[in-house]
Amino acid sequence: MRTIILVSTLLLGLPAMPAGHGGIDVEVVSSHPEQVSGGDALVRVRLGHGARPSRLTILRNGEDVTSAFKPAGGALVGLVGGLVEGRNTITARARPFSGSLTLRNHPISGPIFAGPKQYPFVCKTERAGLGPPVADNTAGQGYRVEGGWSRDCFAPTVTDRLYRSTGGQFKPMPAEGRPEDMSRTTTLDGRTVDFVVARERGVINRFLYSIAVLEDAWNKRAIYRFDGGVAIGHDQGTLGGGHLDAHGLGKGYAILHSSGTRTSTHYNLILGGETALMVKERFVERYGEPLYTVGVGGSGGGIQQYIYGQNHGSRVIDAAIPQYSYPDMVTQTIHVGDCELLERYMDQNPQRWARWDDRTALIGLNASDTVANPYTRRPGATECVIGWRGLTPLSMNPKWTDDNDPEWAKMDPPGVKDTVHWTHWEDVKHVYGVGPDGYARSTWDNVGVQYGLKALTDGVLTPAEFLDLNAKAGSWKEAGQMVQEGCPFVPSACPGDFDPWSARNMNLGDPAPRRTGDPVAIRNVQRSGLVFRGDIDLPIIDWRHYLEEELDMHNSHQSFATRQRMLDHDRDARNQVIWFTDARPDGARFDQTPEALAVMDEWMANIRKHPHKGVARNKPALAVDRCFATDGSQLAAGPDVWAGVLDRRAPGACTKAFPLYSTSRIVAGGPIEGGVYKCDLQPVSRAVARGLYGSWKPSPAERARLEQIFPTGVCDY
Repeated sequence: MRTIILVSTLLLGLPAMPAGHGGIDVEVVSSHPEQVSGGDALVRVRLGHGARPSRLTILRNGEDVTSAFKPAGGALVGLVGGLVEGRNTITARARPFSGSLTLRNHPISGPIFAGPKQYPFVCKTERAGLGPPVADNTAGQGYRVEGGWSRDCFAPTVTDRLYRSTGGQFKPMPAEGRPEDMSRTTTLDGRTVDFVVARERGVINRFLYSIAVLEDAWNKRAIYRFDGGVAIGHDQGTLGGGHLDAHGLGKGYAILHSSGTRTSTHYNLILGGETALMVKERFVERYGEPLYTVGVGGSGGGIQQYIYGQNHGSRVIDAAIPQYSYPDMVTQTIHVGDCELLERYMDQNPQRWARWDDRTALIGLNASDTVANPYTRRPGATECVIGWRGLTPLSMNPKWTDDNDPEWAKMDPPGVKDTVHWTHWEDVKHVYGVGPDGYARSTWDNVGVQYGLKALTDGVLTPAEFLDLNAKAGSWKEAGQMVQEGCPFVPSACPGDFDPWSARNMNLGDPAPRRTGDPVAIRNVQRSGLVFRGDIDLPIIDWRHYLEEELDMHNSHQSFATRQRMLDHDRDARNQVIWFTDARPDGARFDQTPEALAVMDEWMANIRKHPHKGVARNKPALAVDRCFATDGSQLAAGPDVWAGVLDRRAPGACTKAFPLYSTSRIVAGGPIEGGVYKCDLQPVSRAVARGLYGSWKPSPAERARLEQIFPTGVCDY
């Protein structure tokens, strides 16, 4: 509990440091002064009235470092190295005036505020081309290297030069001469130059990082490229292809990237935010402050932009282009955990649920009788099957993991991989907490959840079907009770031991018991910064392809779930615009990102010119809700195009063009924002009296059955 309080305090808002006195102000440019890392910091000294530059001396812990400073923008700026771990003092004196600042330096391996390091931790510097990691112990702990073992996977920084070929590949730049297939590019500010990139790679906060810039043609803007995926950590990860973003680099943007800000490496966004801050710090120390940094990235990369914008303000990014986003990952576990419970139930009742289209009535998500099902090898599937199958064992079963990378063979002590509890809760156990059984606490709860309630009131389910569903849907076992998965998750179990629902780890019966989420875990995660609460004031262009007909997991209503959380926070979501681009009927993939970057550049220019007007009042004409055809041409734009999604107005033009679906918890009566871990409960008698079941008036026998299924009551959302 103490750790969680400290983490939350540090990441949710840090007070500004007091300005220097006596006509001299000293500030850290590259980070917050309490969160300096790596032994150096970019420092700015401003001289006020009466302070003469000729008399200026700048000291680091009493040692003269004045020579590191050069004039820049009406001040003096210098990279101050040699900082000791812990407290340091920077003092500027121009007699009779002085100013000073205390800063705190942390190791480049972290942590700063993210809590204890995760072990075991697999190194991948060799795979990344950085060579083997540096040995940091001789105790047989970690990755085997010459001279010992590496627990923290550090490797020296490397730099190289690349060029973009006319064939569209990045290739090593030769030491001499100009390659015949070198392409040219025109930057955002109109310069046409050879497409040559200077790249730096290394290890920050134990993760791989990359900073890439168009050589001699930086446009003074930066893109932080975030990546998605789902993983449970214990892994250094790899750099994604976006670290060499061809469009961004070609326009002159600097590209920042880290394996620690890819959710395919881990889903600890406290650690991810810390890593992003450290990478941004490194960039500013080397290149200076950009005009702005815009986030770009899809799925988990979109989530990170919302979370880091909420938790860190503009310290990581100044603007966001989240793609295929959700409000956060941790509240997706609420409804995703229902998927296999409901799919198993429907698969066990094939006559009633033979039409796959009908399954939307229970899961809320889209379903199709024509989309190919990889498990049945016949037409017919749902988003639960196509998009989310496999997430239950990956996030909930401590005995199963899909991390079978060969680097584990070099990890000591022998068998250390088998000591890991492979769950999402374990990945962030310093937030959720650890229970008396030694397993990380879990938030997942379905007590009182009335699956299919809307389908009942709409007349799609009969009362008998509704009662049978809720009696038999079941719940998930506690982590310590789970057993190893079967086929298809464990290939050696195939084909006989077929259990795609993970039914062996369900609580089943009639009535099947429901699962109570750990109240400590729920309380901890809600105040941790992992949940998006809607507290964000950055310019946001939330863009996605419309993929509902493909049963893609990036379901479109999530953009509006995010907007609703912003409205719930302060009734204002004017800083967010939502764009959809059609991907029907042939899966066309027009990329709206270049247009979003151009609109965002204009938006940020307006903010620089008129800062007093804030974010919403500086919107350019195209920073409005919009939707687009498959070729990227605009279908509709304006404040009313999404009418009818979050209000009761007649559907707007985009609302009509792009039908939205929901989730199992919305079908059960929950709100569109989707963040209710555990519902308030009401007695069945009260639910009946309030008319919760529509035209159905349960008989005494039916009411008794409801009370048997829900002995503690039903959800009161």
